[in-house]
Amino acid sequence: MQISITKNQNPGKLPPSDKLGFGTIFSDHMFIMDYNDAEKWHNPRIIPYGNLSLNPAGSGIQYANTVFEGMKAYRWADGSIHLFRAIENAKRINISAERIGLPQIPNEIFLEAVRKVVDIDRNWVPSEKGTSLYIRPFIFATDPELALHGIHNAIFVIILSPSGSYFAEGIKPVKIMLETEDVRAVRGGTGYTKCGGNYAASNRAGDRALAKGYSQVLWLDGVHRKYIEEVGAMNVMFKINGTVVTPSLENGSILGGITRKSCIEVLKSWGMPVEERLLSVDELIGAAESGKLEEAFGTGTAAVISPIGELFYNDKKYTVNNFEIGETAQKLYDELTGIQWGTKPDKFGWTECV
Repeated sequence: MQISITKNQNPGKLPPSDKLGFGTIFSDHMFIMDYNDAEKWHNPRIIPYGNLSLNPAGSGIQYANTVFEGMKAYRWADGSIHLFRAIENAKRINISAERIGLPQIPNEIFLEAVRKVVDIDRNWVPSEKGTSLYIRPFIFATDPELALHGIHNAIFVIILSPSGSYFAEGIKPVKIMLETEDVRAVRGGTGYTKCGGNYAASNRAGDRALAKGYSQVLWLDGVHRKYIEEVGAMNVMFKINGTVVTPSLENGSILGGITRKSCIEVLKSWGMPVEERLLSVDELIGAAESGKLEEAFGTGTAAVISPIGELFYNDKKYTVNNFEIGETAQKLYDELTGIQWGTKPDKFGWTECV
């Protein structure tokens, strides 16, 4: 793939790590590639980061025909830049695109684009512990008409955002509210994809949770309203009586998280029992009441591991592990971030140098 490059003539500067935050600062360049039925994917280019010019009737704006990924690049102690399980992001964006009706991108083109734009802006990868370069690839439809129809035109974009440590003051447990009114997804829907509509539909419940002092919601299934699915922006795991239990992906209503997958593989390599299965809210609350619920934590790209210290359900609070990070959650966090930042051996072959 021949990628044309237009350098930013007014390059910015990476701010200090304590000023980075998450998703508010962007690097000098972005990758763009166009699609239409006749030419397929074409005109790959890296240009200065800036606004896009879009037709207001574009179907991506009108009908939310958009999918995205979240991934990171890490600077190791020797200065080299590494990606973590990038092939999994390439595969997943195509799973999402297929469900939404967007054109899929060959894995090798996706990976080449990510590597090239990260390499161009490698000076934007911070080096302090816990920091990273967040990578946001996304595809959206651009057909300039309001009629409902299949997608014939689209754009693939990659933007980069240097990010500070998610846990600047150390890992702290969060409070989660079980959502009993809204649902995130249903069987046969788009729950297994990373599409924009899933996140838009979660905002109302998230706002209600925040108003009550809870950082995110824990979703129940959309059919029976009784089985645990996932936390707002993360998959979720529970250690119950020595076994790590996480909701199964079989129904297609839960996103197949890459961090989730990595946690399962690491846990199994340690010989720890892991179950992917249906987990009812009654079983979870029963475990909390009996003391069998030893740990609860979310898994995702941004936080890696986010321990849960309190569950709120039916106007009752349930404290998990004395509102402290559990041994398993801490061990997983240390192992995964060690691999990502190059301080622990990568026996799984998950990292690659840009």
